[in-house]
Amino acid sequence: MTETVSDAGSPVRPLALIGVVLTGVFSSALLGAVTNAINGWVSPLYFVTILGWRGVEDVWRMSIAQGIFEGLLFGVFFSLVFTTGVGIITRASCRYGFAVRHLLGVVVGAFFCWGIGGLAAIGLASFSSGFYQSTFIGVPDEFGPMLAYAWVGGSIWGVQFGGLVSVVIGLVIFRANWRHSRNLP
Repeated sequence: MTETVSDAGSPVRPLALIGVVLTGVFSSALLGAVTNAINGWVSPLYFVTILGWRGVEDVWRMSIAQGIFEGLLFGVFFSLVFTTGVGIITRASCRYGFAVRHLLGVVVGAFFCWGIGGLAAIGLASFSSGFYQSTFIGVPDEFGPMLAYAWVGGSIWGVQFGGLVSVVIGLVIFRANWRHSRNLP
C-alpha cells in the first residue's frame, strides 16, 4: 500500500484535518457553554429581554443550552476557516497535535476577547449610561443591573468578533510555526 504524499514530500493526513475541524466545533460549543454559564448567572435579565424568555423557570440552564447552540453554529464556521487554512498552509500534511495546539490558542484568544468585550461594555455603560440605555434594547435603569446587562451583551459580541480575529491571528502564528518547523524561509 502506498502512502499519499503532498507536493512538499510529507504524507497527506486528511483524518488529522477532520479531527481538527471536529475538535474546533466541539471546543466552540464548550466555550459557549462556559461563557453563557457565567453570563446567565451575571444577568438572567439579558436573556429574558433579548431572547424573550418570559416565564422561563430556569434561565441559567437555558442560557447554557443557548451558549452550546450558538457555540456549535459559530464553531462550524470558524473551524472550517481554521482547518481550511491549516490544510492550505501544510498541503494537508499537518499532524493533528500540531494543529490542535494552535487551535487551543484560538479558543483561549476568543475567551480573552469575551472578557475584553464585557469590560468594554461595562466601561461604556459606566461612562455614558444614557447613551447605553438609548442605544441597546431593554437596558435596566438601575446602575448595578445595567452593568451586569452590559457585561453580558458586550462579552457575547466580544467572543463572536474576537473568535474571528483569533482565527486569523491563529492562522498567522500557525503558518510561522509551520514554516519554522520545516526550516522554510
